[in-house]
Amino acid sequence: MTSPPAEPVSGTTDTLAMTGADVAMVRWPGEEDRLDTLRSEHRPRLLLVESGAAPPLPSDDLEDWIRVPAQEVDMMARLAGLERRFRDRDAVRPVLEEGGVLRMGRNWVSLPPVDYRLAAVLVDRFGAVVSRDALARAGWPERIPARNALDVHVLRLRRRLEPLGLAIRTVRSRGYALEQPERQQASQG
Repeated sequence: MTSPPAEPVSGTTDTLAMTGADVAMVRWPGEEDRLDTLRSEHRPRLLLVESGAAPPLPSDDLEDWIRVPAQEVDMMARLAGLERRFRDRDAVRPVLEEGGVLRMGRNWVSLPPVDYRLAAVLVDRFGAVVSRDALARAGWPERIPARNALDVHVLRLRRRLEPLGLAIRTVRSRGYALEQPERQQASQG
């Protein structure tokens, strides 16, 4: 005996509460401003892409999309994946303290002023790409540094963060992302 096919979901822009994370559902195109707000708040979101519309590139791991109308089982699978990524992302996060200290769990490193300002932007957008321009503005608010200056400080910061199990990944033509490599996550979870 087979069960009847699931009913298609035409899409709604409500927020669905699952197991602690509110996953926002956003119509695409049509709710671009709302999407920008949710992205800036680092909230999990599922884009409901209308037939014939090209989906945008996801900005981080808290964004996914599905073409509507969609089967309910497919929608629930996407929502569950976003909720899991949201929950896992906040399990162990770096914390930047006043005075130039970056903590990851029980471990910490002291950072000089420029590295502290760079780390502040990367920690705030943990797991997401930060542009070179945004890093340069954060590291040197009074002036624009030479390209080499940013590269040197990112290299130094990489070396300082390595003992904490953190890595700064270069995303070609986009910028950098502060991450905890998968093997580190598994050993801490």
